[in-house]
Amino acid sequence: MRPSWAITCSPYFGYPEAHENDAERAVRAGLALVDAVARLTIRLAPSLHVRVGIASGLVVAGGEGVDGAFRGPVAIGEAPDLATRLQSIAAPDVVMIAATTRDLVRGLFDYHKVERVPLEGSSEPVPAWQVVGTSAASRFEALREGNLTPLVGRGEELDLLQRRWQQIQSGEGRVVLISGEPGIGKSRLVRAFQDRLANHAVLSFYCAPSYQDSPLYPVIAQFGRAAGFRRDDTPEERLAKFEALLHPSVGNEAIALIAASLSISAEERYPLPSLSPQRRKQRTLEALIAQFAGLATERPVLAVFEDVHWIDPTSRELLDAVVDGVRNLPTLLLITYRPEFTAVWANHAQATTIVLNRLGNSQVTAIADHLTGKRLPREVRDQIIERSDGVPLFVAELVKTVLERGLLLDRDDQCLLHGPVSPLAIPSTLQGLLTAGLDRPGPGKEVAQIGAALGREFSYEVISKVADWLPEQRRRPDPSRLGGDASNGHDALGADGPLLYGGGLGPHRSRRRRLAGSRCSVGCSRGFRYALGRCGGAPLARQPSGATAIH
Repeated sequence: MRPSWAITCSPYFGYPEAHENDAERAVRAGLALVDAVARLTIRLAPSLHVRVGIASGLVVAGGEGVDGAFRGPVAIGEAPDLATRLQSIAAPDVVMIAATTRDLVRGLFDYHKVERVPLEGSSEPVPAWQVVGTSAASRFEALREGNLTPLVGRGEELDLLQRRWQQIQSGEGRVVLISGEPGIGKSRLVRAFQDRLANHAVLSFYCAPSYQDSPLYPVIAQFGRAAGFRRDDTPEERLAKFEALLHPSVGNEAIALIAASLSISAEERYPLPSLSPQRRKQRTLEALIAQFAGLATERPVLAVFEDVHWIDPTSRELLDAVVDGVRNLPTLLLITYRPEFTAVWANHAQATTIVLNRLGNSQVTAIADHLTGKRLPREVRDQIIERSDGVPLFVAELVKTVLERGLLLDRDDQCLLHGPVSPLAIPSTLQGLLTAGLDRPGPGKEVAQIGAALGREFSYEVISKVADWLPEQRRRPDPSRLGGDASNGHDALGADGPLLYGGGLGPHRSRRRRLAGSRCSVGCSRGFRYALGRCGGAPLARQPSGATAIH
């Protein structure tokens, strides 16, 4: 955080360490700040208010100020200036975001569209949004806003889920673990299967990165969606909606405990038992299991726990209990997670594991053609195949980039190029996800940054000569961390040049830049040369997903 002057500060989200949801974190921080300031009781300032402006974009960041007015990181670029300007015109106790941030957070929040606002230094008014609050939609639905990528190449997985659903009709539950890297289509597969069960009971529990320390967040959110809670509901209305969801077999003590977890005022009707904190947590979990079992006794249930790599500890205890108890219930339990998560339930007798692999070239082409409605030109199609690496989310975002750049002309059943095709840039919606993966601690980070000068693939011999100051064990990281093929050992490592150079530079940045520039001048990727030119003498060029100005 950099204090600009007495009454303004500018936090940076995405620097010095990136997270895939930095834009979301910035907006949530702004909303929390507005709420916290409103609760302050300061006699000297009874009308204390805060205004927040948020913008996202590429900046040159690093170092500290040298004018003596502050000490902290410096970010140079359009995003910090735009955030400051939005803050200056925001109404008191309002969070205002730029279009660059709105494109990243999408439907995670509710907004009021603001008329285009004139900003000093801008020739034309710019669009802006006032953030009203968090959205009730699931994370998957919110980030796609109804624009689902077509499901391609997952027919066998869908058939397996259908067979498991048929097996639970006899009363014996099944668990299916679905593993895959970000964007590979875990949630999309689950949605496609849910569409087949439109008339059956579905319970969806979504974990989220911002709530890993919030006990029972997936359960609380599920109750809120199912009950249809609204911001303007009175306590009595919330209680009535909550009671309508409960199974008749759940007792008053269980109702009181669940209501307390949901922050519903119900003690007059359902008094809370006097319990120690640990005992109260245990009884609450038992109450939730009773509610779950009650629903399953009426008809088969599909229960989905999504993104459990982000699950909070209390919800993890609940999920463990659900997995143990599902064998005696007509329930199909789907659990999705990323490969870094260890699924301890894989050895259960009723469990099956699905690992989603990347798509082939023909499947990538099918998705791209479906999204455009017509056959893409070969030059564009080849770039999408190469850069997406078979990840459906990457295909969709790259196609969106192509359409927004106006490269195509519609001609009958195909698209023609409007002009020459330059290399496709990595969409801003993917940069946070990819950079966050690079910023995770580990030896692969240094090799990946150096490899940005070499191209998407490079041999161990080349990296040894370029990074001769690194110990040998640090030149031999896990290839899977760099996007390489682990089956090839260390003979071919992979990196995406234009992206990975922006991932951070560390203590040897001067030597690293000099070595890469001098030794790889012929093989240096165009994106890396562009990054070098843009950075100049600055320590780091990267895209923080939220540059926030607070007044």
